[in-house]
Amino acid sequence: MCGICGVVGATPEERIARFVVERMRDTMVHRGPDDHGIYLGPGVGLGHRRLSIIDLRPEGRQPMANEDGSVRIVFNGEFYNFAEHRQWLIERGHHFRSLTDTEVILHLYEELGEKCVERMRGMFAFAIWDERRRRLFMARDRLGQKPLFYACDGRRLLFASEPKAILAYPDFTPAPDLQAINHYITLGYVPGPFSAFKGIQKLPPAHYLTFQDGRVETHPYWRLSFAPKLKIGAAEAREEVIRRLTESVRLRMVSDVPIGAMLSGGIDSSAIVALMSRLSSRRVRTFTIGFKEPDYDETAYARMVARRFDTEHHEFQVEPDALEILDKLAWHYNEPFADPSAVPTYYLCKAARDHVTVALNGDGGDENFAGYVRHSVNLLASYAGWMPQPMRHGVGVILAALYRLFGPAGRLKRHRNILPETFRLDRADAYAALLAQFNRFHREALYSPDFARQVKMSASEDLIAQLGRRDGIANTVDSMLAVDIGLYLPDDLLVKFDIASMAVSLEARSPMLDHELMEFVARLPVKFKMTPVTRKAILKSAFDGILPKEILYRRKMGFGLPIDHWFRGELSGYLSDKLLSRRSLERGYFNRQFIQQLIDEHIAGTHQRHYLLWNLLMLELWHQTFIDAAAQPRAGSATAGLVS
Repeated sequence: MCGICGVVGATPEERIARFVVERMRDTMVHRGPDDHGIYLGPGVGLGHRRLSIIDLRPEGRQPMANEDGSVRIVFNGEFYNFAEHRQWLIERGHHFRSLTDTEVILHLYEELGEKCVERMRGMFAFAIWDERRRRLFMARDRLGQKPLFYACDGRRLLFASEPKAILAYPDFTPAPDLQAINHYITLGYVPGPFSAFKGIQKLPPAHYLTFQDGRVETHPYWRLSFAPKLKIGAAEAREEVIRRLTESVRLRMVSDVPIGAMLSGGIDSSAIVALMSRLSSRRVRTFTIGFKEPDYDETAYARMVARRFDTEHHEFQVEPDALEILDKLAWHYNEPFADPSAVPTYYLCKAARDHVTVALNGDGGDENFAGYVRHSVNLLASYAGWMPQPMRHGVGVILAALYRLFGPAGRLKRHRNILPETFRLDRADAYAALLAQFNRFHREALYSPDFARQVKMSASEDLIAQLGRRDGIANTVDSMLAVDIGLYLPDDLLVKFDIASMAVSLEARSPMLDHELMEFVARLPVKFKMTPVTRKAILKSAFDGILPKEILYRRKMGFGLPIDHWFRGELSGYLSDKLLSRRSLERGYFNRQFIQQLIDEHIAGTHQRHYLLWNLLMLELWHQTFIDAAAQPRAGSATAGLVS
């Protein structure tokens, strides 16, 4: 993994100072502690921080140039099938100085132009400067595993792996994007192409961008298709899942540095470890963390898998220092980010980095094979579609009441209050309601009148529902998965692992996010993914006999931490001090009385409000880290247009 950045002027007369590119680059030293490089040319500056994984020699240093220096690249990620393209390029007369995948991309661009991305299998974000055409070409991988941000005012374009590198450009004054903040409050993360910073955007997954003569253009190059459905039997489907996932794991085990696996004891990470053990001539190194609270500890299951496959198992129990970790996470995540599992993910990556430089994980299993509890909730609600609206709503009210009375520890606990809403709505709107951390009723109570006037209250739900209704989707399950893959995966799950791993200079690889595997799984008949009583049906069936049944059929736990206890105990005072401070309230976003109500209800134990409070706390810490400390723009600032 690496950190990339650059400044490109619309004309060659634009002056790019070395110290500016160096300052942008070195905000990301954690992404690449092994090496660094810079290129300056007429109207262009490129910077790179390197975490060396393949070809550790100096020849792998970036920015990297072609034979005559007319094309240069900075690259972050892994191009897994680069070897087959390297040979093809040699046959076409290209000469290589290194053994890296980076140099293969450079020459692929010379041969194919923008279409080079269609040949690439992997996770990547890169920028290529074409000197002859005075054109910048940037691209991001299909699923959004690697980040890429940019800002443009027509005179120049800035880009980087992290917003903090763009903020390091002289006189760039950070300001919040209010619509992005509204999306964040709703979802718990900022969806692309928004960023939390006014004037900075994310390049969406599966898109490339060109900047030439002051104009920015973005284009999609791939979209996952769920149709037509494959005509395939269960036995053949099982065999194909194993075969394709094995190939994906094999590609991701190529490394010139030590490699291991994250093992939670869930089916996804356990399946990856099982296949790594088949493919490796050595014992696989596995890493697990646990907590003293039993409800959040999965170490016993991870231990069971480690014994089954005789791994070199490393198990760590952590007691997070909440006050120490929160400020650190706010800085590393760049944007407000309300997924509490970012904390254990960071500790897991930190523990693994003491032993390996690359670690495989099970990310993507739930999005491919339908593994979330919310999938079952929405599928259940969709079966009420034949009922008249009043009857559907009534059924939801009754079910919610039953779960409130008899299911306090059940799987639907987090969704019980929204059940009446999901039964009333169609499948896309219902799933949008399930995904919202702050639903529209909460937001109406939370937002100040002024903030509510400045944002479109329904925008986040509309964004979700639009993804769920896109062409070629004919059923509720595929509709939900399209939303997860298009929104939750790139903007929450993958952000979480990219930032947590890069914070400690660890490369994380996700075999279940291989796009060829995903294309196959997407077109499987829905019955192979989930039924009203079973999720991940074909994955469980495929690994039956390989993994212990206790792993395959146990209740899903997730990867959380006890913030509900923290907010009633050690962090209760801290929470009030942050959310009810004069500085926080003067931002003018929220209704003080409603925040106080949320805190009081949670501390009293009448309601579980910890997810909502965590959302607000991470927003406040982001403001303090990136907005409050920012200097005011000076008169005549060269970058004023970038944030207007």
